[in-house]
Amino acid sequence: MSQNPSAGPCCGTVDAAAAADSCCDPAAKTEAVASGAGCCGPTSAEATDVSEAPVAESGCCGPANATSLVTDVNVRAAPAEEVHGSELPVVVIGAGPVGLAAAAQLHERGLPFLVLEAGDEVAASVRQWGHVGLFSPWRYNIDAAARRLLDAAGWAAPDDDGLPTGGQLVEEYLQPLAKLPAIGANLRLGARVVAMSRVGTDRVRTAGRADLPFVVRLADGTDITASAVIDASGTWRTPNPLGVNGLPAHGEDQAGDLIDHALPDVLGADRERHADRHTIVVGAGHSAANTLLDLAHLAETAPGTRITWVVRGGSAQRAFGGEDADELPARGALGSGLRTLVDTGAVTLVAGFGVHTVRRTDSGIELVAADGRTLTADRVVSATGFRPDHSIATELRLDLDPILGCTRTLADLIDPNEHSCGTVSPHGYRELGQPEPNYYAVGMKSYGRAPTFLMATGYEQVRSIAAALAGDFEAADDVQLDLPETGVCSSNLVADNASREIAARFGIPADVPGKLATATMALLPTAASTSDAVRSAAQQIGLDPEVALQIAALTEQPGALPSVAGLISLTPAAGGSCCS
Repeated sequence: MSQNPSAGPCCGTVDAAAAADSCCDPAAKTEAVASGAGCCGPTSAEATDVSEAPVAESGCCGPANATSLVTDVNVRAAPAEEVHGSELPVVVIGAGPVGLAAAAQLHERGLPFLVLEAGDEVAASVRQWGHVGLFSPWRYNIDAAARRLLDAAGWAAPDDDGLPTGGQLVEEYLQPLAKLPAIGANLRLGARVVAMSRVGTDRVRTAGRADLPFVVRLADGTDITASAVIDASGTWRTPNPLGVNGLPAHGEDQAGDLIDHALPDVLGADRERHADRHTIVVGAGHSAANTLLDLAHLAETAPGTRITWVVRGGSAQRAFGGEDADELPARGALGSGLRTLVDTGAVTLVAGFGVHTVRRTDSGIELVAADGRTLTADRVVSATGFRPDHSIATELRLDLDPILGCTRTLADLIDPNEHSCGTVSPHGYRELGQPEPNYYAVGMKSYGRAPTFLMATGYEQVRSIAAALAGDFEAADDVQLDLPETGVCSSNLVADNASREIAARFGIPADVPGKLATATMALLPTAASTSDAVRSAAQQIGLDPEVALQIAALTEQPGALPSVAGLISLTPAAGGSCCS
């Protein structure tokens, strides 16, 4: 944008504005900002970091008393030499996998951007489930533009076929990406967004609305203007409550210190909270299943550990799924595994229990169902899913599906009653668009309450959006998703890796440990003991029973026998889900 004062008030840098004496009239400033002019940018080319952006100065687009607030300021997110004139940045909310992918895509398109992360570290939410393994290999967890940036910087890429944990995803990929100058110079930590609107108006005004910049307000009162907003803040911070009707159960908040939300690290950091104690897991999805499996592992070394599984439905059939008849083998095998935990008594199932009230007791916590039944335990894990929080966008014009809370166009494509993560169609800026031009919710938040989100899908979302914002609509409309034929939700990779390691130790074919696990699981409910089931299974598959029992002694392996939980994780197509 020109710095010539004749081009209009409030154009260019602070230095130019001061020289032209064009930035002191509030009315002129409001008119200029409304017409899309940049106002009082960095004082010099060196002020490239957000922390160096000028506070509103007295006499230059700011109040006479020069408060600490930055009001209607063009906070430049990119180095001065990369900014196209006085172009406003695209604000990306959230520095998780999809938010940082959006940053990489915007950088590649030459668009200025600013990433705002509420946490004190990048990927703050992912770090909270860092102990959980992904069921998709590295090649599907790295955004293409991010990979190009990292490769150019000499990044030591992980093995494409390896299976990372959430912690490894952060340490080996997201953290190095965030440290690159192209990303790190435009990243602001501890910046929690609390509201958004359009500069100078509310959501009622229609005329000229699309031409007004966004104003993004932070918790500290800072206002940042933006050309577009990509909200990749996710849903981790807004879990569903325990209450059966979607509301918090009575007393739930008061007993919050005894309630863990989804995916606690029961085998690591949270072990002491659950070892030799009674835990109730509430929920019927993949997060609940993963926690039940971990608790079953914990019970092997802490035999005083008790596990109760609570589902709201009249039976657990929905959680068990179609088992052998399920069109998705991974989902079916997980259901079979959960049934085995119940059938063997490793887990006590309580069906039809809708939590109405939560009470503290002298020794722990009590859940009261709507029908008056009660359950007591030491702790509760609430694995009831997540929901999006759109409260920061109440002054924007959103058209949300009344059931899922995503865009109406996307709702039919991701309905969890019809789709799993591997059957969702690729989609981009068109399906994610709102009546508010250039505002997009992406990643997990874009799916609303649907639990079927895939990281690779989020990467394609932001690629399409970045192309559209750059005006390359041909690329934006060319939405594709590169997934393996079997989908990346299959946990066969986990079982295969464990089987290969065990097989190599005993000099047997790689598929034998998995076959042993499958046969043992089928015999386990009627066998006198797990060891008897192992011997019988070995005879069925033609394996020496003594070798089978030696395999059963490999307790350090993730799929070791005779653990019921180990059997489930070692069985081909068993385990959790990448969508959780």
